[in-house]
Amino acid sequence: MNWSGWSIYSDALINGFSALAAGGIDVYNIIYVSLKVSSIATLIAMCVGIPLGLYLGTRRSVSRTVALIVANAGMGLPPVVAGLVVSMLLSRRGPLGDLGLLYTQIAMIIAQVVIALPVVAAIVASGVSAVPAQLRLQVRSLGASRMQEAWLTLRESRLSVFAGIAAGFGAIISEVGAVQMVGGNLAGETRVMTTAIVQFTRMGRYGEAVALAVVLLSIIVAVNVLITYAQTRDEKHSQELK
Repeated sequence: MNWSGWSIYSDALINGFSALAAGGIDVYNIIYVSLKVSSIATLIAMCVGIPLGLYLGTRRSVSRTVALIVANAGMGLPPVVAGLVVSMLLSRRGPLGDLGLLYTQIAMIIAQVVIALPVVAAIVASGVSAVPAQLRLQVRSLGASRMQEAWLTLRESRLSVFAGIAAGFGAIISEVGAVQMVGGNLAGETRVMTTAIVQFTRMGRYGEAVALAVVLLSIIVAVNVLITYAQTRDEKHSQELK
């Protein structure tokens, strides 16, 4: 074993953060595009996935079972498959080819929504299904509207909602295959941290790749720390009420 070879990591860290400090990488724009695309995709996945998860977790029917199977299977959907489907959809020969959305941030958002939506819906459905049906029946008997019943159910399963949001965001902020297929990794436009890391690695510029990897991991950890804090705070509050 070449023990001196381990210095590649320390050298990469030093060179990478030196390049960041010197402005040698368009890191701020890369981070901005990454957060912008993934945040919008997560928001859309939340707006669709939470109501869908509520439906899947509270209804009992054949169609609901089929939809739940699809959602659970979608949690393991390979990102490249999502990228392939969206790429064909937006290509010149595709149904939406006339819109010219391929290799744009909108295309990346669509691909990330396809990836995040089943994750959010499946996790929310799992949490909602754990809420006792008697509670919903009791609320309904007291004259609550369906909207009020839905809100109470989501409040009771809020830890799962937090987990679904965190899992959805984590799945797409760290994804590379789909965004590269539909975004093209265009500098200043569709280049995100994951695609930039891949490109720098292929070029042998390990310093820049490692620096962006550290930034990416820091963002993922920060988001999950916030979600975990919200969860633990809520659990503590619930225990105090008991």
